[in-house]
Amino acid sequence: MAYPGYGGYGGPMPGQGMPMAMPGGLMAGPPPGGFPGQGGFPRAFAAPPVNDPMWSYFTAIAGQDGEIDAEELQRCLTQSGFSGSYSPFSLETCRIMIAMLDRDMTGKMGFNEFKELFVALNGWKQNFMMFDQDRSGTVEPHEMAQAISSMGYRISPQAGNAIVKRYSRGGRIFFDEYVACCVKLRALTDNFRRRDAMQHGTVNFQYDDFILCTMSI
Repeated sequence: MAYPGYGGYGGPMPGQGMPMAMPGGLMAGPPPGGFPGQGGFPRAFAAPPVNDPMWSYFTAIAGQDGEIDAEELQRCLTQSGFSGSYSPFSLETCRIMIAMLDRDMTGKMGFNEFKELFVALNGWKQNFMMFDQDRSGTVEPHEMAQAISSMGYRISPQAGNAIVKRYSRGGRIFFDEYVACCVKLRALTDNFRRRDAMQHGTVNFQYDDFILCTMSI
């Protein structure tokens, strides 16, 4: 259900139902020899999931605790070439990617969260490419509004203008900022929906809860 006048979405998030693609082929393994500075399966890992090629990506970059932090995620996305010809992801964008799925508030993500992130990233990348017709690596403000609408969000023109001002540089939105916007929209909407028991698009927040929802993303 989409919230009329609020940041809701009426359908599945981008990437849901899509295979997870990594550079080098569908769900390919890590670069030969693994990622620099990483090797072997840390002892914290359980047995690898059966027939799940994403596991090799995860274990190549995760720390000894079996989880991935923002710096490790940035290294993974940069070295794998996920962004292609688009601008690489900043450390701040990687932080909010993790925050979007960090349900236990550890500042890191486990294997299932890692997979969930790549499903969303693939969907957002496909959506961005659909509007980046000239392959400039950017979209214009009106295209950003169309992209947000195509994902099922219903927001006011005022909210749309605020988003463009926040995420544009020189009047255009680059891939990194586009993904950061998508992450924040999804995370804030998820937080809102969990508190909107009647699905009416209205929530009463206590101050501390509001700060927790907004400042953690």
